[in-house]
Amino acid sequence: MRTIPLGHTGVEVSALCLGAMYFGTRTGEATSLALLDQYVAAGGTFIDTANIYAHWAEGGQGGESETLLGRWMKQRGNRADLFIASKVGFEYTGVDRGLSAGRIEAECDKSLRRLGVETIDLYYAHVDDRATPLDETLAAFDRLVQAGKVRYVGASNYTAWRLEEARAVSAAGGYPVFCGVQQRHTYLRPKPGADFDPQLAANDDLLDFCRVRSAEITLLAYSPLLGGAYTRADRPVPAEYAGPDTDARLAALRAVAAAHGATPNQIVLAWMLHSDPVVIPVFAASTPQQMAENLGALDVALSPSDMAQLNGASG
Repeated sequence: MRTIPLGHTGVEVSALCLGAMYFGTRTGEATSLALLDQYVAAGGTFIDTANIYAHWAEGGQGGESETLLGRWMKQRGNRADLFIASKVGFEYTGVDRGLSAGRIEAECDKSLRRLGVETIDLYYAHVDDRATPLDETLAAFDRLVQAGKVRYVGASNYTAWRLEEARAVSAAGGYPVFCGVQQRHTYLRPKPGADFDPQLAANDDLLDFCRVRSAEITLLAYSPLLGGAYTRADRPVPAEYAGPDTDARLAALRAVAAAHGATPNQIVLAWMLHSDPVVIPVFAASTPQQMAENLGALDVALSPSDMAQLNGASG
């Protein structure tokens, strides 16, 4: 699988990151294990989870995804071949939201136990906590790195100005610098005023920040396929994306897909990989067919004219 540099780390990660959010809850164990095997067989190594996944699913309490990944890695003996990302900050059963030092360190220990690993490769601050000083949060991440519990740190659901503020605090304190920011992002643009609270969608400021700082921080996109809305008649485009240019962008997407003999989902993922800044999609799959379709995006080579058509579509 193609790889992409991860920010300032010097590490290259899989161009398509597998999101394991529902593994162990909505996606049963046997299917989850098969999908993980399928991703790895295609050369994928970058897997994304979080401490809270998926406490809102039926029967979920939080930690199910990490626990399943831990069992899978133990069964396959493949931990050394993988790049595992997890997160801390959102609330789940018995744990409040926040990024205090105590919460970060306690939740990291829980994630390590559930995953059955000694080190998390990429540990995200899952949501900004403006009630806790950045110095406290980043110093806690630093202690985890120094202890060998975490390799690199990232942020999710942060604005561009807060990322720059964190960067300055890290420089002043000698703390780790965020190497990636994971944000809601897809081909369709949110309509003006769209609110995804507590999530944040990538906006022009964040895209510009990541473009200018591309050697330092990489943009990763969650919910890139809008839960199937690009291809499934039973999954309408979310109201937050029903903007003035939605129809034009959908038409451009379908036209480019038809020209390449690809699906709209594959074009969305390929568009991210061809964008400036390059975006790593964090994609999900619940069936082998979905996994194969998404992985097929790696075979789509978009030309400059394709990108111009996709980027220029407007109402």
